[in-house]
Amino acid sequence: MLKRLAIALACLLLLGAGAAAFAWQELLARIEAPHSGIAAAGVFVEIEPGDSVAAIAGRLVRAGIVADEWTFRFAARHSGRDRHLKAGEYFFDAPVSPLAAVAKIADGRVHLRPITFPEGLTLPAMAAVVEAKGLGSAEEFAAAAARTALIADLDPAATDLEGYLFPETYSLPRHATVDDLVTAMVAQFRAVFDADLRARAAARGLSVREVVTLASIIQRETGSGAEHALVSAVFNNRLRIGMPLQSDPTVIYALEQAGMYDGNLTRTNMRVDSPYNTYRYGGLPPGPIAAPGRDVLQAALDPADVTYLYFVSRNDGTHAFADTLREHNRNVREFQVEYFRRPRTGR
Repeated sequence: MLKRLAIALACLLLLGAGAAAFAWQELLARIEAPHSGIAAAGVFVEIEPGDSVAAIAGRLVRAGIVADEWTFRFAARHSGRDRHLKAGEYFFDAPVSPLAAVAKIADGRVHLRPITFPEGLTLPAMAAVVEAKGLGSAEEFAAAAARTALIADLDPAATDLEGYLFPETYSLPRHATVDDLVTAMVAQFRAVFDADLRARAAARGLSVREVVTLASIIQRETGSGAEHALVSAVFNNRLRIGMPLQSDPTVIYALEQAGMYDGNLTRTNMRVDSPYNTYRYGGLPPGPIAAPGRDVLQAALDPADVTYLYFVSRNDGTHAFADTLREHNRNVREFQVEYFRRPRTGR
C-alpha cells in the first residue's frame, strides 16, 4: 500500500511539475508574442514621470499595444528592467511583444521629429523650413527668432538671432514649440562657438558679432569646404588694408531685407543704398547675413596664409584666386566671359 501511495504521489508531483513547466513556457511565449491591437495609423503613448509599472501597463493596454496589464508587468519583471522605464512620448506603428515594449520604454526610445537646417540659411529661409515641416508658422518662428535676450551676453547689439541659430539637424518631441527649437539652436551655437573660439576672437580684436558676420559672408560665398580658409583670407586681407569687401551675397541680403530680390543681381541692384551693401560701404556689414557652420566659424578666425585679394567663380563650385587686379581680370575673362561664349555640350 505504501509503495502504491509513493508511486501515486510521485506521479502527481511529476504531473504538477510538468504543468508548472508548461505554464511557465506559456508565460514566456506570451511576453514574446506581438499583440495585434494597434491601429493601422499607429498610436502615441505618453509615459509620465513617476508612472508605476502598473500605470504604464494600463496606458499600453488602453492603446492596444499589449493584451493585458499582467503580461506587461511580468515582462518588465522578467527582463529585470521594471525599475528602468523612462518617461516620454512613444510611438508604436506596428505590433510588438510585451518584451519589445519594455525594451523600447526602458531604452528611452521616445518619438522625435527631425528637422534639418543647411548651412547658410537666413532667418526667413529657416522659417520656411519650419513651416514646411509643420512645426509652426513662419510668423511664429520669426517671433521666436527675435528673442535677442538668448544671445545678449555674447552680442548686445543683436536685433534678432540672424547668424546665431546654428545650422544642424535637431530632433524634437512631437509637442515641441518653435520657442523650444530656437532655444535649442542658440544653445548649439554656444556649444560650437565655445570659450576657445571666443578667446581667439578676442586675441584678434574681433567681437563675436564681427566673427559671425564675417563667417556668414564666407559661408554664402562658397559651398566648398576646401575654400573656406582661402575666402576668409581674401576678406581678412581686404579688411586689413581698408579695401571694400565687395561681396555679392551682402547685396542680395540687403535686397531680400527690402523685398526687392527676384533671383537676379543687376547693375542697378549693386547700387542699393543699404549698410549691408559692401560695394558702397567699407568694413563689415552691420550683422550676419546667414547662419554659418562650424568649419566656417573656425575659418573666419584662421584664414589661409595667402595674399589673395580677389576671387571669381569657375562655374563648377570652386573659385579662381588672385593677388592682383590684373590677374583677377584675366580670371574674370576666362571664367565669366569666355566661359559663357563657349558652346555648351549635353543640352
